[in-house]
Amino acid sequence: MRPLGQTGVLVSEFALGTMTFGKESDQRAAHAILDHYVQAGGNLVDSADVYQHGVAEELLGSWLRARPGVRDALVLATKCGIPMGSDPNAAGLSRRWIMQACEDSLRRLSVDHIDLYQAHSWDPATPIEESLAAFDDLVRAGKVRYVGVSNFIGWQLEQAVQIARHARLAPVVALQPQYSLLAREIEWELVPACLDDGVALLPWGPLAQGWLSGKYSSQERPSGATRLGEDPNRGLEAYDRRNSERTWRVVEAVRRVADQLGTSMACVALRWVADRPGVAAPILGARTVEQLAGNLGATEVHLNDMQRAELDATSRPPTPDYPYAFIDELSADRSG
Repeated sequence: MRPLGQTGVLVSEFALGTMTFGKESDQRAAHAILDHYVQAGGNLVDSADVYQHGVAEELLGSWLRARPGVRDALVLATKCGIPMGSDPNAAGLSRRWIMQACEDSLRRLSVDHIDLYQAHSWDPATPIEESLAAFDDLVRAGKVRYVGVSNFIGWQLEQAVQIARHARLAPVVALQPQYSLLAREIEWELVPACLDDGVALLPWGPLAQGWLSGKYSSQERPSGATRLGEDPNRGLEAYDRRNSERTWRVVEAVRRVADQLGTSMACVALRWVADRPGVAAPILGARTVEQLAGNLGATEVHLNDMQRAELDATSRPPTPDYPYAFIDELSADRSG
Protein backbone atom coordinates (compact mmCIF):
# COMPACT_ATOMS: atom_id res chain seq x y z
CA MET A 1 0.00 0.00 0.00
CA ARG A 2 1.11 3.55 -0.78
CA PRO A 3 -0.21 6.98 0.24
CA LEU A 4 -2.38 8.80 -2.28
CA GLY A 5 -0.44 12.05 -2.23
CA GLN A 6 -1.02 13.92 1.01
CA THR A 7 -4.54 12.61 1.63
CA GLY A 8 -3.76 9.93 4.20
CA VAL A 9 -5.58 7.40 1.99
CA LEU A 10 -3.64 4.23 1.17
CA VAL A 11 -3.92 2.63 -2.25
CA SER A 12 -2.50 -0.55 -3.71
CA GLU A 13 0.64 -0.06 -5.78
CA PHE A 14 -1.22 -0.95 -8.97
CA ALA A 15 -4.65 0.41 -9.83
CA LEU A 16 -7.18 -1.27 -12.09
CA GLY A 17 -8.43 0.68 -15.09
CA THR A 18 -11.78 -0.08 -16.69
CA MET A 19 -11.42 1.41 -20.17
CA THR A 20 -11.78 -2.07 -21.72
CA PHE A 21 -15.12 -2.73 -19.99
CA GLY A 22 -18.01 -2.88 -22.42
CA LYS A 23 -15.75 -2.93 -25.47
CA GLU A 24 -12.95 -5.46 -25.17
CA SER A 25 -14.35 -7.08 -22.01
CA ASP A 26 -18.04 -8.00 -21.72
CA GLN A 27 -19.90 -8.10 -18.39
CA ARG A 28 -18.73 -11.57 -17.46
CA ALA A 29 -15.10 -10.78 -18.24
CA ALA A 30 -15.26 -7.38 -16.52
CA HIS A 31 -16.69 -8.88 -13.32
CA ALA A 32 -14.08 -11.65 -13.34
CA ILE A 33 -11.30 -9.08 -13.76
CA LEU A 34 -12.63 -7.05 -10.84
CA ASP A 35 -12.94 -10.17 -8.68
CA HIS A 36 -9.36 -11.19 -9.39
CA TYR A 37 -8.02 -7.71 -8.73
CA VAL A 38 -9.72 -7.43 -5.34
CA GLN A 39 -8.76 -10.98 -4.35
CA ALA A 40 -5.15 -10.13 -5.18
CA GLY A 41 -5.28 -7.23 -2.74
CA GLY A 42 -6.00 -4.32 -5.07
CA ASN A 43 -8.19 -1.47 -3.86
CA LEU A 44 -8.00 1.41 -6.42
CA VAL A 45 -10.39 1.11 -9.38
CA ASP A 46 -10.46 3.86 -11.98
CA SER A 47 -13.12 4.59 -14.59
CA ALA A 48 -14.55 7.50 -16.60
CA ASP A 49 -17.97 8.49 -17.86
CA VAL A 50 -16.75 8.52 -21.45
CA TYR A 51 -15.60 4.88 -21.44
CA GLN A 52 -18.13 3.36 -23.84
CA HIS A 53 -20.39 6.33 -23.02
CA GLY A 54 -21.16 5.13 -19.51
CA VAL A 55 -21.13 1.39 -20.10
CA ALA A 56 -17.86 0.84 -18.21
CA GLU A 57 -19.27 2.60 -15.16
CA GLU A 58 -22.50 0.60 -15.46
CA LEU A 59 -20.58 -2.69 -15.50
CA LEU A 60 -18.60 -1.56 -12.47
CA GLY A 61 -21.86 -0.59 -10.78
CA SER A 62 -23.50 -3.94 -11.47
CA TRP A 63 -20.45 -5.67 -9.98
CA LEU A 64 -20.67 -3.49 -6.86
CA ARG A 65 -24.39 -4.22 -6.45
CA ALA A 66 -23.71 -7.96 -6.58
CA ARG A 67 -20.98 -7.65 -3.93
CA PRO A 68 -22.34 -5.25 -1.30
CA GLY A 69 -19.49 -5.80 1.13
CA VAL A 70 -16.80 -4.68 -1.31
CA ARG A 71 -17.56 -1.00 -1.78
CA ASP A 72 -16.23 0.28 1.53
CA ALA A 73 -12.84 -1.35 0.95
CA LEU A 74 -12.38 0.28 -2.46
CA VAL A 75 -11.02 3.63 -3.49
CA LEU A 76 -13.35 4.34 -6.39
CA ALA A 77 -12.22 6.85 -9.00
CA THR A 78 -13.85 8.20 -12.13
CA LYS A 79 -13.58 11.19 -14.45
CA CYS A 80 -15.61 13.75 -16.37
CA GLY A 81 -14.93 16.34 -19.05
CA ILE A 82 -14.58 14.54 -22.39
CA PRO A 83 -17.68 14.95 -24.63
CA MET A 84 -20.43 12.44 -23.92
CA GLY A 85 -22.46 12.98 -27.07
CA SER A 86 -23.65 15.60 -29.52
CA ASP A 87 -24.90 18.02 -26.85
CA PRO A 88 -22.23 20.76 -26.68
CA ASN A 89 -22.94 21.24 -22.96
CA ALA A 90 -22.40 17.55 -22.16
CA ALA A 91 -18.66 18.13 -22.09
CA GLY A 92 -15.96 20.22 -20.49
CA LEU A 93 -15.62 21.48 -16.93
CA SER A 94 -18.44 23.97 -16.54
CA ARG A 95 -20.26 23.94 -13.21
CA ARG A 96 -23.39 22.83 -15.04
CA TRP A 97 -21.73 19.78 -16.57
CA ILE A 98 -19.57 18.77 -13.60
CA MET A 99 -22.66 18.64 -11.40
CA GLN A 100 -24.68 16.69 -13.96
CA ALA A 101 -21.81 14.36 -14.86
CA CYS A 102 -21.25 13.52 -11.20
CA GLU A 103 -24.91 12.66 -10.67
CA ASP A 104 -24.85 10.48 -13.79
CA SER A 105 -21.72 8.65 -12.63
CA LEU A 106 -23.13 8.08 -9.15
CA ARG A 107 -26.24 6.55 -10.71
CA ARG A 108 -24.31 4.30 -13.09
CA LEU A 109 -21.90 3.20 -10.35
CA SER A 110 -24.74 2.61 -7.86
CA VAL A 111 -22.88 4.44 -5.09
CA ASP A 112 -23.54 7.50 -2.95
CA HIS A 113 -20.06 8.98 -3.30
CA ILE A 114 -16.95 8.89 -5.49
CA ASP A 115 -13.63 8.70 -3.69
CA LEU A 116 -11.55 10.44 -6.37
CA TYR A 117 -13.35 12.56 -8.96
CA GLN A 118 -11.09 13.78 -11.74
CA ALA A 119 -11.19 16.34 -14.53
CA HIS A 120 -10.42 14.19 -17.58
CA SER A 121 -8.74 17.04 -19.46
CA TRP A 122 -8.27 20.81 -19.35
CA ASP A 123 -11.23 22.84 -20.58
CA PRO A 124 -10.10 26.02 -22.38
CA ALA A 125 -13.70 27.31 -22.47
CA THR A 126 -14.24 27.36 -18.70
CA PRO A 127 -12.28 29.34 -16.11
CA ILE A 128 -10.53 26.87 -13.84
CA GLU A 129 -11.90 28.81 -10.85
CA GLU A 130 -15.43 27.77 -11.85
CA SER A 131 -14.42 24.14 -12.24
CA LEU A 132 -12.60 23.96 -8.92
CA ALA A 133 -15.51 25.63 -7.10
CA ALA A 134 -17.89 23.03 -8.56
CA PHE A 135 -15.64 20.17 -7.45
CA ASP A 136 -15.42 21.78 -4.01
CA ASP A 137 -19.22 21.94 -3.77
CA LEU A 138 -19.40 18.22 -4.55
CA VAL A 139 -16.91 17.50 -1.78
CA ARG A 140 -18.86 19.64 0.69
CA ALA A 141 -22.07 17.84 -0.34
CA GLY A 142 -20.47 14.47 0.45
CA LYS A 143 -20.75 13.21 -3.12
CA VAL A 144 -16.97 13.33 -3.72
CA ARG A 145 -14.12 12.74 -1.30
CA TYR A 146 -11.09 14.00 -3.26
CA VAL A 147 -10.39 15.91 -6.48
CA GLY A 148 -7.89 15.02 -9.19
CA VAL A 149 -7.02 15.92 -12.76
CA SER A 150 -5.88 14.03 -15.83
CA ASN A 151 -4.01 15.04 -18.99
CA PHE A 152 -3.06 18.50 -17.69
CA ILE A 153 0.24 20.06 -18.74
CA GLY A 154 2.57 21.80 -16.30
CA TRP A 155 1.11 25.30 -16.10
CA GLN A 156 -2.44 23.94 -16.03
CA LEU A 157 -1.70 21.64 -13.12
CA GLU A 158 0.10 24.35 -11.17
CA GLN A 159 -2.69 26.85 -11.76
CA ALA A 160 -5.28 24.35 -10.51
CA VAL A 161 -3.21 23.48 -7.43
CA GLN A 162 -2.48 27.08 -6.48
CA ILE A 163 -5.96 28.46 -7.10
CA ALA A 164 -7.52 25.68 -5.02
CA ARG A 165 -4.98 26.28 -2.27
CA HIS A 166 -5.38 30.04 -2.07
CA ALA A 167 -9.18 29.96 -2.40
CA ARG A 168 -9.39 27.25 0.29
CA LEU A 169 -11.13 24.88 -2.08
CA ALA A 170 -10.79 21.10 -2.13
CA PRO A 171 -7.17 20.48 -3.13
CA VAL A 172 -6.00 18.70 -6.25
CA VAL A 173 -4.52 15.50 -4.82
CA ALA A 174 -3.70 13.42 -7.93
CA LEU A 175 -2.66 13.70 -11.55
CA GLN A 176 -3.38 10.97 -14.08
CA PRO A 177 -0.90 11.34 -16.99
CA GLN A 178 0.51 9.03 -19.64
CA TYR A 179 3.83 7.65 -18.33
CA SER A 180 5.96 4.73 -19.48
CA LEU A 181 9.45 3.88 -20.67
CA LEU A 182 8.30 5.14 -24.09
CA ALA A 183 6.56 8.27 -22.78
CA ARG A 184 8.73 10.07 -20.24
CA GLU A 185 8.12 13.69 -21.23
CA ILE A 186 6.16 14.40 -18.04
CA GLU A 187 9.51 14.29 -16.23
CA TRP A 188 10.42 17.73 -17.62
CA GLU A 189 7.75 19.66 -15.71
CA LEU A 190 4.84 17.59 -14.40
CA VAL A 191 6.80 15.23 -12.17
CA PRO A 192 8.75 18.03 -10.44
CA ALA A 193 5.51 19.97 -9.95
CA CYS A 194 3.78 16.94 -8.43
CA LEU A 195 6.68 16.27 -6.09
CA ASP A 196 6.76 19.91 -5.00
CA ASP A 197 3.00 20.09 -4.44
CA GLY A 198 2.48 16.63 -2.94
CA VAL A 199 0.28 15.52 -5.85
CA ALA A 200 0.16 11.76 -6.45
CA LEU A 201 0.90 10.37 -9.92
CA LEU A 202 -1.48 7.72 -11.25
CA PRO A 203 0.09 6.87 -14.62
CA TRP A 204 -2.03 5.52 -17.45
CA GLY A 205 -0.51 3.58 -20.32
CA PRO A 206 2.42 2.15 -18.27
CA LEU A 207 2.93 -0.56 -20.92
CA ALA A 208 2.75 2.01 -23.72
CA GLN A 209 -0.51 0.41 -24.87
CA GLY A 210 1.14 -3.00 -25.25
CA TRP A 211 4.38 -1.98 -26.94
CA LEU A 212 6.45 -2.81 -23.84
CA SER A 213 4.96 -6.29 -23.45
CA GLY A 214 6.93 -7.52 -26.48
CA LYS A 215 3.88 -8.34 -28.57
CA TYR A 216 4.89 -6.19 -31.55
CA SER A 217 7.73 -6.60 -34.04
CA SER A 218 9.75 -4.21 -36.17
CA GLN A 219 9.54 -6.70 -39.02
CA GLU A 220 5.79 -6.69 -39.59
CA ARG A 221 2.71 -4.65 -38.82
CA PRO A 222 0.54 -6.05 -36.02
CA SER A 223 -2.52 -8.17 -36.72
CA GLY A 224 -4.97 -10.29 -34.75
CA ALA A 225 -6.68 -9.72 -31.42
CA THR A 226 -4.51 -6.93 -30.02
CA ARG A 227 -5.08 -3.18 -29.79
CA LEU A 228 -2.93 -2.45 -32.84
CA GLY A 229 -3.85 -5.67 -34.61
CA GLU A 230 -7.42 -4.45 -34.74
CA ASP A 231 -6.48 -0.84 -35.54
CA PRO A 232 -2.80 -0.14 -36.42
CA ASN A 233 -3.53 3.60 -36.61
CA ARG A 234 -5.00 3.82 -33.11
CA GLY A 235 -4.21 7.05 -31.25
CA LEU A 236 -0.90 7.71 -29.52
CA GLU A 237 0.16 4.08 -29.89
CA ALA A 238 -0.30 3.94 -33.67
CA TYR A 239 2.22 1.55 -35.21
CA ASP A 240 3.72 4.01 -37.68
CA ARG A 241 3.94 6.62 -34.96
CA ARG A 242 5.95 4.47 -32.56
CA ASN A 243 7.81 2.26 -35.01
CA SER A 244 11.16 3.99 -34.44
CA GLU A 245 14.76 3.10 -33.62
CA ARG A 246 14.34 4.44 -30.07
CA THR A 247 11.24 2.31 -29.45
CA TRP A 248 13.01 -0.91 -30.44
CA ARG A 249 16.08 -0.02 -28.34
CA VAL A 250 13.82 0.38 -25.31
CA VAL A 251 11.92 -2.82 -26.09
CA GLU A 252 15.15 -4.78 -26.35
CA ALA A 253 16.43 -3.33 -23.06
CA VAL A 254 13.22 -4.41 -21.36
CA ARG A 255 13.61 -7.87 -22.92
CA ARG A 256 17.19 -8.19 -21.62
CA VAL A 257 16.20 -7.26 -18.07
CA ALA A 258 13.20 -9.60 -18.19
CA ASP A 259 15.47 -12.47 -19.26
CA GLN A 260 17.86 -11.70 -16.40
CA LEU A 261 15.03 -11.79 -13.87
CA GLY A 262 13.14 -14.70 -15.38
CA THR A 263 9.96 -12.65 -15.64
CA SER A 264 7.83 -11.06 -18.36
CA MET A 265 8.65 -7.86 -20.21
CA ALA A 266 5.35 -6.41 -19.00
CA CYS A 267 6.34 -6.95 -15.36
CA VAL A 268 9.68 -5.20 -15.89
CA ALA A 269 8.07 -2.19 -17.59
CA LEU A 270 5.41 -1.94 -14.88
CA ARG A 271 7.96 -2.23 -12.08
CA TRP A 272 10.00 0.60 -13.61
CA VAL A 273 7.00 2.95 -13.64
CA ALA A 274 5.84 1.95 -10.16
CA ASP A 275 9.29 2.79 -8.77
CA ARG A 276 9.47 6.29 -10.27
CA PRO A 277 9.41 9.32 -7.93
CA GLY A 278 5.93 10.49 -7.01
CA VAL A 279 4.11 7.50 -8.45
CA ALA A 280 1.33 6.13 -6.25
CA ALA A 281 -0.21 3.53 -8.54
CA PRO A 282 0.19 2.84 -12.26
CA ILE A 283 -3.15 1.96 -13.85
CA LEU A 284 -3.43 -1.52 -15.32
CA GLY A 285 -5.80 -2.16 -18.20
CA ALA A 286 -6.73 -5.76 -19.01
CA ARG A 287 -9.01 -7.59 -21.40
CA THR A 288 -8.89 -10.87 -19.49
CA VAL A 289 -8.17 -12.25 -16.03
CA GLU A 290 -5.09 -13.98 -17.41
CA GLN A 291 -3.71 -10.70 -18.70
CA LEU A 292 -4.35 -8.99 -15.36
CA ALA A 293 -2.83 -11.85 -13.38
CA GLY A 294 0.31 -11.71 -15.50
CA ASN A 295 0.67 -7.97 -15.03
CA LEU A 296 0.13 -8.19 -11.27
CA GLY A 297 3.26 -10.33 -11.21
CA ALA A 298 5.07 -6.98 -11.23
CA THR A 299 4.42 -6.79 -7.48
CA GLU A 300 7.03 -9.53 -7.03
CA VAL A 301 9.66 -8.02 -9.35
CA HIS A 302 12.61 -6.02 -8.03
CA LEU A 303 15.03 -4.13 -10.28
CA ASN A 304 18.62 -3.75 -9.13
CA ASP A 305 20.56 -0.52 -9.62
CA MET A 306 22.25 -1.70 -12.83
CA GLN A 307 19.00 -2.83 -14.41
CA ARG A 308 17.26 0.40 -13.48
CA ALA A 309 20.17 2.45 -14.84
CA GLU A 310 20.08 0.55 -18.15
CA LEU A 311 16.35 1.17 -18.54
CA ASP A 312 16.73 4.81 -17.56
CA ALA A 313 19.54 5.46 -20.03
CA THR A 314 18.00 3.57 -22.93
CA SER A 315 14.58 5.18 -22.57
CA ARG A 316 15.65 8.76 -21.85
CA PRO A 317 14.01 10.95 -24.52
CA PRO A 318 16.03 13.64 -26.30
CA THR A 319 15.79 16.90 -24.38
CA PRO A 320 14.46 19.84 -26.42
CA ASP A 321 17.13 22.50 -26.88
CA TYR A 322 14.94 25.20 -25.37
CA PRO A 323 14.04 25.72 -22.67
CA TYR A 324 15.07 22.45 -21.04
CA ALA A 325 18.58 21.75 -22.38
CA PHE A 326 19.46 25.45 -22.25
CA ILE A 327 18.36 25.77 -18.64
CA ASP A 328 20.12 22.54 -17.67
CA GLU A 329 23.38 23.93 -19.02
CA LEU A 330 22.96 27.22 -17.16
CA SER A 331 22.26 25.48 -13.86
CA ALA A 332 24.69 22.57 -14.22
CA ASP A 333 27.34 24.07 -11.97
CA ARG A 334 24.86 24.67 -9.15
CA SER A 335 22.83 21.47 -9.37
CA GLY A 336 25.33 19.31 -7.51
